[in-house]
Amino acid sequence: MSLVKKIIPGLLVVFVLMQFFRIDKTNPPVDPALDMVNQVEASPEVRQILKNACYDCHSYETGYPWYTNVAPVSWWVKDHINEGREELNFSIWGSYAAKKQDHKLEELGEEVAEGEMPLTGYDIVHPEARLTESQRQALVGWAKATRKRLGYQGGDNAKEGHGEEEHD
Repeated sequence: MSLVKKIIPGLLVVFVLMQFFRIDKTNPPVDPALDMVNQVEASPEVRQILKNACYDCHSYETGYPWYTNVAPVSWWVKDHINEGREELNFSIWGSYAAKKQDHKLEELGEEVAEGEMPLTGYDIVHPEARLTESQRQALVGWAKATRKRLGYQGGDNAKEGHGEEEHD
């Protein structure tokens, strides 16, 4: 028997066994009072952009598509969701200190402006997350305006501690 004929059945067995190790798709409960869209003023357009492009990885409102039923892809996706929620979680926005909210808004604006968010590849399987240039500008402008409106650093008028990251 050739080496290929031995390897392929072995890989198939490993692939089948991996399917027994499922990810937890349970979303924690959402307290609407803490959710960012209920805490911070935003236009319907910005709310929709956030929901479509950000909430799957950065909230407790994750929708798990069909491919999250297939390991090892499911493991990779779950890891991204966990990292996304750890970095910024819109569902618990109201529990963040003002300084942390400011920092997260600043990061949101920068990463969207630089095309770092949504992640490359995410928009391939989530076409609703593809941002047009005008949507990017709307989100970045909203983040900057919100920082100013809420009395945060708001761009060039840096207050004490500007640029310092605050962690939980």
